[in-house]
Amino acid sequence: MRNPESVLNSLSEHSQLPNYKFERLYRILFNEEMFYAAYQRIYAKPGNMTKGSDNNTIDEMSLSRIEQLIGALRNETYQPNPSRRTYIPKKNGKKRPLGVPTFDDKLVQEVLRMILEAIFEKQFENCSHGFRPMKSCHTALIQVKTTFRGVKWFIEGDIKGFFDNINHDVLINILKERIEDERLIRLIRKFLNAGYIEDWVFHNTYSGTPQGGIVSPILANIYLDKLDKYMKDYINDFNKGERRKSNPETPRLQARRSRLVRKLKVEKDEAQQKLLIDQIRSVEKERILVSYGDEMDANYRKLKYVRYADDFLIGIIGSLKDCKQIKKDIKTFLDEKLKLELSEEKTLITHSETPARFLSFDILIRKSNLTKRDAKTGSLSRIYNKRAVLKMPADIVRKKLIEYGAVTFTHHNGQEQWKPFSRGLLLNKDDLELVSQYNSEIIGFYNYYSIAVNVGAMNTFKYYMQYSMYKTFGRKYQMSVPAICRKYYVDGHFTVFYTNKNGEQKRRVFYNEGFKQKKETIVYSVDDQPDLRYTLGRTSLIDRLKASKCELCGASEVTLQMHHIRKMSDVKEGKEPWQVRMIARRRKTIAVCTSCHRKIHNWRID
Repeated sequence: MRNPESVLNSLSEHSQLPNYKFERLYRILFNEEMFYAAYQRIYAKPGNMTKGSDNNTIDEMSLSRIEQLIGALRNETYQPNPSRRTYIPKKNGKKRPLGVPTFDDKLVQEVLRMILEAIFEKQFENCSHGFRPMKSCHTALIQVKTTFRGVKWFIEGDIKGFFDNINHDVLINILKERIEDERLIRLIRKFLNAGYIEDWVFHNTYSGTPQGGIVSPILANIYLDKLDKYMKDYINDFNKGERRKSNPETPRLQARRSRLVRKLKVEKDEAQQKLLIDQIRSVEKERILVSYGDEMDANYRKLKYVRYADDFLIGIIGSLKDCKQIKKDIKTFLDEKLKLELSEEKTLITHSETPARFLSFDILIRKSNLTKRDAKTGSLSRIYNKRAVLKMPADIVRKKLIEYGAVTFTHHNGQEQWKPFSRGLLLNKDDLELVSQYNSEIIGFYNYYSIAVNVGAMNTFKYYMQYSMYKTFGRKYQMSVPAICRKYYVDGHFTVFYTNKNGEQKRRVFYNEGFKQKKETIVYSVDDQPDLRYTLGRTSLIDRLKASKCELCGASEVTLQMHHIRKMSDVKEGKEPWQVRMIARRRKTIAVCTSCHRKIHNWRID
């Protein structure tokens, strides 16, 4: 039986042949090693302990469970279960529907995802950054920063209800362009039509992919790759001219400077030389404020495009009329070819001096007269002018503090006043967990906005989080903020001491490393297409199951099941033998015989 690396790498190599059709893919689902690799990749996610519509979780995973799954796929009796519908809050106060598949369905979806990624990843365009290897929100933002220089207009793209409105027939036809395997196509359609259960009522799904399904992101990228390729062709047709027509004022100033430079070379009098140098610098300063190219040149226009999932941003060097036509053409393409609707009210056309919102960043084109002299030529240039700038939005700190419940607001003389507030939901945490929670929230927020030019505004966020933490500690121990600070401050830092499992005393301090802007060199190059080689390695979980030795009672030659927990803190204070073993090994899993597993769930381990 071929190992997963060989299978996926072979698919990836053939995917680079544009006219190659993939056949006999369904038989890959009979390969146990593919399921072992899939299990190893997804087992650690806490969501796997959430019950699906079949009332089961990842717990009790075994080799026989995988064998039964493969058997059902082999004779095509496998039928995905409907997802369990739940809702998660959105930033705008609304709720986003989320489908929770059963774990068996997640396992099959992960194998499908691996196959589809190997086939389609290398045909995706570099402008696509969502749910892709070596791509992220940051790579999308850096591409905007590096390629949108000089754009005059933004179009903020918004597809109305994208994940809920993917047309199944259109998607299947797109898949069939590369895949000639009806059994695999039928399996994908089964997942699309599996439906969902809400309040114990079954609902059919006639369109869309389930948000929460493992295979949904790759299917969404396959679907919107058609938009990316349309935009690639559109850009080739739209772009005109290599350089702008020269501004008539520029040659005049250059000629004047040249005359002064020639005079300077032959002038012998020092006073006259100094006067000529002053005149040259004056001309340079005047020239630097004049655009080299004609900004109104109708024979020069450019279009830039970047997409992350269903959000896209377009930058245009051209006229407002061009922008309206581009928006109209995209709307027509989405409607006629992909059966999607472009949101008229949310797809905004804005001037580049007004910030456009993309991936929760404000993006604008900077106007700056700051100059820098070239070290080699000595010429001045406005290197910062017309560059794209990434900024943390002014309202984002307020929204994040509200999300965490770390502030309250009062109004005095018509002005809003912020006040740090204790967080009641954290009162049951110990001191180490409490400090770690605040640190992780601050660091996570900082890491996302670390590439913004105004990341220093994070100091305001830290201030309110810090005093919210003080008040939470004070509420927990019924002490004032000054008393809490006197108790916990050591060497100028808020410090919590704790003892690790080896009996060593450690300390955890409140975040104190500042908020410097990070350069884009910390992220992957946006111009490089990911060159994937699959190296999945041997699955340790499967090796433990194949060992046929219970990790709890020590019985040999027995059928094993893997016991899973959601997170290590679930057994932190545990006294049961299985809990002690999991804590000692720092594992969220333990391979046990069926007898021990039954006792674990009944809390009766002797």
